[in-house]
Amino acid sequence: MDDVWTAGKTDIVAGILDGPGQPGAVAMVDGRGRTLTYGELRRRVRAVAGAMTGLRPGDGVLFAVRPGPDAVTSALGAVAAGGMLVLADPGLAPEVAAARLALTRPRWVVADALVYALSGPLRRLARRRGLHLPHLREPVPGSAVDHLYAGPWLPGVPRGALSLRVLERAPNGAAPTSGSDRDAHVTGKAAGSGQPAVVAFTSGTTASPRGVVHTRNSLAAGSALFRAAVPLGEGDVVHTDQLMLGLPALMAGATWSLPGSRPLADELAARRATHAFCVPVRLDRALRANPALPATLRCLLLGTAPSPPAVLRRARAAAPHADILSVYAMTEALPIAVASAEQKLACRDGDLLGPPLPGVSVRIGEDGELFVSGPQLARGYLGETPLREVATGDLARLDAHGRLVLLGRKKDMILRDGVNIYPGLYEPAVAALPGVAEAAIIGVPDPGTGDEEVVLALVADEGFDAAAVRRALPDIVDAGALPDRLALVEAFPRGGRNGKLDRARLREVIGGARS
Repeated sequence: MDDVWTAGKTDIVAGILDGPGQPGAVAMVDGRGRTLTYGELRRRVRAVAGAMTGLRPGDGVLFAVRPGPDAVTSALGAVAAGGMLVLADPGLAPEVAAARLALTRPRWVVADALVYALSGPLRRLARRRGLHLPHLREPVPGSAVDHLYAGPWLPGVPRGALSLRVLERAPNGAAPTSGSDRDAHVTGKAAGSGQPAVVAFTSGTTASPRGVVHTRNSLAAGSALFRAAVPLGEGDVVHTDQLMLGLPALMAGATWSLPGSRPLADELAARRATHAFCVPVRLDRALRANPALPATLRCLLLGTAPSPPAVLRRARAAAPHADILSVYAMTEALPIAVASAEQKLACRDGDLLGPPLPGVSVRIGEDGELFVSGPQLARGYLGETPLREVATGDLARLDAHGRLVLLGRKKDMILRDGVNIYPGLYEPAVAALPGVAEAAIIGVPDPGTGDEEVVLALVADEGFDAAAVRRALPDIVDAGALPDRLALVEAFPRGGRNGKLDRARLREVIGGARS
């Protein structure tokens, strides 16, 4: 717990620049196996921070650098200089991107040279490929910006743009100041750890985009919470493409290993990974191809989406020597709770999330919705009143041991015959039945009655027996929530980068499926 409160006295930049990682130790390994030491990482961050002049604390920095050491050093450098990262999303509709940029009004653009080309000379080609990028030369019409590019120069990079490669080669960095003034500039003593560090847009209309603002302090506090739940130290190798685990690794002096193109088990073995993070649906796919993970692995973390019992069992069989942990978090509060595979599989009345992490406070509203607060809480939504707590949108309860148990998403509640049915209360237990790979309870509108038909959608595993499932249901599903019918589908539709279940699409699929 001491680490959590210590984080409140520092920030994410200082935690890495002044952390325990030795200068000659490997800080990062990229997807192709190339390494970057802590000494190089810190020198490059300071060089970027020193070069990005004119930023005031919280100024927007439009960011579009592909994952890798360049992305980490340039992102940390931009934040160290006082910037707030605004992530460019090429999948956005042009009007949505324009609304976000008008709200954040970037002062700098940091992007790969290829992204500059795709937003300029190759714009038509990019659009044919489904990529919609703002004009990076002038992302907000009429507002001048400065530029920093990664990679070799390409047509489309603005004249006068700074080269990340040139900055990285400078022997003493490119900071305009020196000595203690420069160190204060890049460790946050000048800007303050409450400085906005990144804005992540998660919701809102086209006209009114809504962005979650994390500060240098809230990111550091979230990293400390991870380290409290999952101890990390020098010599550990953390394999992940997720910032929420990569940053804690760097603050702990461990090595952050970035995934490449090889199969998961092969990469973990080659990197001698001690920790790894996976999205459940991707892990399931990887373990079906190779059902064993290397003995070096001590901890396997799952997150960003619920972990079905079948995936947990497969992970346990693949790594019997490792701790299998599921992380509960949301964009506004990273992380909230952690539970082991054994604990989750033993819970039959909902999806066990685990006890709130040290310093995290939770409250259950009158309607069952979970509210969260703590040191890792984002400052708030851009342009709105600062947050004191955040409504998760999840329905939950606290069990006799003070652990959070998820009952489902508030918006997924089904109403039938005047009875509220919470799918998440029963889905884990159904998915744990023999022969069931995944289970989801969906409400399908009945145009004849205006009520909802309750459908249990199932993905079969080896040994599936529909009659056996029907016989087992009364023992694990309350009488008022028993499904009207079962629907067997080959696979659940998923969306987003993390493969979350798309209930709306599943509802369309099972509307006509019968079993």
